[in-house]
Amino acid sequence: MKTLKEKSDLELIQAYVAGDESGIEVLLNRYKSKIYTSIYLQVKDEYLAEDIFQETFIKVIKTLKSGRYNEEGKFLPWVVRIAQNMVIDHFRKEKRSPTVVSSEGYDIFGVLEFADDNAESKLMTNQRDVDLRKIIQKLPDDQKEVLIMRHFCDMSFKEIAEITDVSINTALGRMRYALNNLRKMIEEHNMLLNMG
Repeated sequence: MKTLKEKSDLELIQAYVAGDESGIEVLLNRYKSKIYTSIYLQVKDEYLAEDIFQETFIKVIKTLKSGRYNEEGKFLPWVVRIAQNMVIDHFRKEKRSPTVVSSEGYDIFGVLEFADDNAESKLMTNQRDVDLRKIIQKLPDDQKEVLIMRHFCDMSFKEIAEITDVSINTALGRMRYALNNLRKMIEEHNMLLNMG
């Protein structure tokens, strides 16, 4: 017989719905870091990210308990979509847009090339990071979303397509537009960034 950790997402969900509380615990442990990271990278505040993460799982549990879950085999994309909606709701309430930075607070998905760590170059690098964040905020939401999911959450275009409810070609197209728009805006700002 399979141990809980060897069971598929669907088997764990079925076990949980049938009354085995450990089913949801294994799922939570399996995906906590990916889901939390996807939230944190958008809200940039660990306490807020933790709150939204908990709200997301409360909603997940309510949906599972009510028997309304029907995303067979697509648990992670389904949960990330719920988390995305929670983040969007939060920003609608706050009426401000998220800041896109890495967990260290700098370096937008590796497009920056770091020079020597002398004070002058650090200052220039920090300024470029700030400029790049401002530019990313100017991207249309659908392009910004694909950029975040692809580079921060390390999701495949198939997963991104499922979460955003578009075709893989549309997700790829949005990514291409996002990168082209970034390049154009960076050139306009005369920023010496290495786009790789």
